[in-house]
Amino acid sequence: MCMEEFFERKKRQLNIELNDVQKQAVLTTEGPLLLLACPGSGKTTTIIMRIGYLIEELGVKPKRIKAITFSKASARDMLKRFSALFPELPAADFSTIHSLAFTISKKWLAKQGRQFTLLEGYPKQNALKAACRFVLKENGTEDQLNSLSTYISLMKNQMVPTEKWTEKDEPFEQAAKIARQYETVKNASVETTLLDFDDLLLTAEQAMRMDENLGAEFQSKYDYILTDESQDTSLVQHKIVEHLTAMHGNLCVVADDDQSIYAWRGADPDYLMDFKLVYPEAKLLYMEQNYRSSSEVVTTSAAFIKRNKKRWDKKMHTENGSRGAIQLRRLNNPKQQLEYVTYELLAEEELSEVAILFRNNASSTPFVNELHRRGIPFYMKDADDKFFSHWVVQDILNFMRLSFNLERKDIFAKIAGKMQLFVSKSTLQQFERSTIEGNVFEAFQEMAVLKDSQVRKLDAYKDVYKKIPDMRPAQIIRMIRYELSYEESLVSMSTKFGYRADSLKGILDTLEGIAEQTRTMVEFAEQLKTLEEAVQEAKKEPVGQAVTLSTFHSAKGLEFKRVFMIDLVKGTIPSEEDLTDTQLLEEARRLFYVGMTRAKERLEMLSYSSEDGKSKEDSKFVNEVRGILLPKRTDSTKQTSSLAKSAPKSVAVNPNGIGDLKLLESGTLVKHRVFGKGEIIEVSAESIEIRFATATKRLALQPVLEKRMLETADL
Repeated sequence: MCMEEFFERKKRQLNIELNDVQKQAVLTTEGPLLLLACPGSGKTTTIIMRIGYLIEELGVKPKRIKAITFSKASARDMLKRFSALFPELPAADFSTIHSLAFTISKKWLAKQGRQFTLLEGYPKQNALKAACRFVLKENGTEDQLNSLSTYISLMKNQMVPTEKWTEKDEPFEQAAKIARQYETVKNASVETTLLDFDDLLLTAEQAMRMDENLGAEFQSKYDYILTDESQDTSLVQHKIVEHLTAMHGNLCVVADDDQSIYAWRGADPDYLMDFKLVYPEAKLLYMEQNYRSSSEVVTTSAAFIKRNKKRWDKKMHTENGSRGAIQLRRLNNPKQQLEYVTYELLAEEELSEVAILFRNNASSTPFVNELHRRGIPFYMKDADDKFFSHWVVQDILNFMRLSFNLERKDIFAKIAGKMQLFVSKSTLQQFERSTIEGNVFEAFQEMAVLKDSQVRKLDAYKDVYKKIPDMRPAQIIRMIRYELSYEESLVSMSTKFGYRADSLKGILDTLEGIAEQTRTMVEFAEQLKTLEEAVQEAKKEPVGQAVTLSTFHSAKGLEFKRVFMIDLVKGTIPSEEDLTDTQLLEEARRLFYVGMTRAKERLEMLSYSSEDGKSKEDSKFVNEVRGILLPKRTDSTKQTSSLAKSAPKSVAVNPNGIGDLKLLESGTLVKHRVFGKGEIIEVSAESIEIRFATATKRLALQPVLEKRMLETADL
């Protein structure tokens, strides 16, 4: 048959052999299809082969096939892959949903005689600031503007009417009111319509729904629609696709609901669960064979994600062999974590096959500092260099700048509000404009009417500043945090403006780490500038060997032989907020799953027991993985354990056991003849501590080695 000849021909030409499910996905061209593709299941190859089949075998004109991707980079990659596999064929129409929405919106507004301008970058920021000034009487901080922008995007992608925005959860007080004012500012011009990227989607959906002729024009333009990464598609994007396929229904939706990690910007995983309600005739196919990862990674991650309730029940599996146990390492503190990863990287020969993954961008800065210092090349996927311009960083630099000239009223006015002095902005502005001269801590007392408590603080702060010139940068930062009440101020601001206090304090911890390696404040400032430049350079695609630093979000779609997942402690992933809501917790678990499935061979999960003298618990997800790796003992195991109590003390040497101390290190999985599988927690000069399924045991090290009581454990 024609279809079998196609697959045989491609096997000969391209050395590509599809499995049965992949073949079905290629051949199911008519009607709606939901293709659920597990990580590493050959999704992109299947999509390209499907498009090639439509063109080469069914004679469909390429321009009649619309392939909608998640990003411009995905569209470019898809086009490149298609051209490589089918060099003789003209390509289908690959684009993002926003590009399609732009075309539809432009045509609809032109029919009404209206022009529009895209509102992005600085103009959008200015509009947001104007809205903040109208409501809050001030511009708003960078954090507020960012969270406001995300909030507005979420409302629009969920198609929430503007008048109902105040009914939704706000990122900070009066955010919904500011967001509605932003819409007023944006629509103030009668000459030009201003649309942000989210408005493009709403406008395109409205055009397809309300303009019958325009809707029919775009519906008849394409005979086949394919959407990739559809788990990250929002409600308004799904609606546009519904309108687009209304005439023929030939829709292939490629998705993995287990990798839906963008709910915070409008992604709607529930839509996939209800797919058959929208498309009752839809066919479902499950691409469950993983070609990427080792048996350990596939087996463990498949068991891990099954803890989520709201998902299609997929059974990911692989024919790949073993590449070694997943490592769970609990180190003493973040510094030891940093040192461990750094020394491992120094021994790596294929840095481009290694990734360091983390939940928050703040986690990358200590690694940037250390890798730069050690001369280890690194690449940052979607690098966020906002750390260096963050207002907390700027505050610390201003605290330091004041010490060079204690008569700088302009700098004092910027930081005095961060010292828990409780003085108004107008008072500080008045002081800055005044003609009073001299030491600012004394001059301010001359001008302002202050309470006794404020006077005492100013006198104390003046004494603190006398010490600063003789101190090293790390000591100065600690003094700013605690003796100048800056950290106390951050906690207070977090409560008021909805910031995450732990995140802000984490920035201070990072600054301290950088400062530890510098001797003067000038050297510290120069080091920050050097690191900022290093991050800018690390944004470029690496030419040679370089380790990849990435958030879990940005790592989606990537793969590496070795993956370090770092900072896996309670409060980071899942966050405290994630733990309060089932939907948030399930999304956080999906995010963790994305991180796990990036690993092809070696996966290491790193946590630590303390930070800044405070004890830290392992992430809930690390404990879940540990539970999978250390299954509960069976009844036969229990019987063996009880019999062991009466066994003779003399134990024969186990020929398969471990006799080399170097093989016994923290995080290694081992098997004991009595207690079963366990994970080594700590090895000291005289003993070894192991966490087994039901209890933690401390064993004498000498007999363990002499009698070879422990074996390397398999999954």
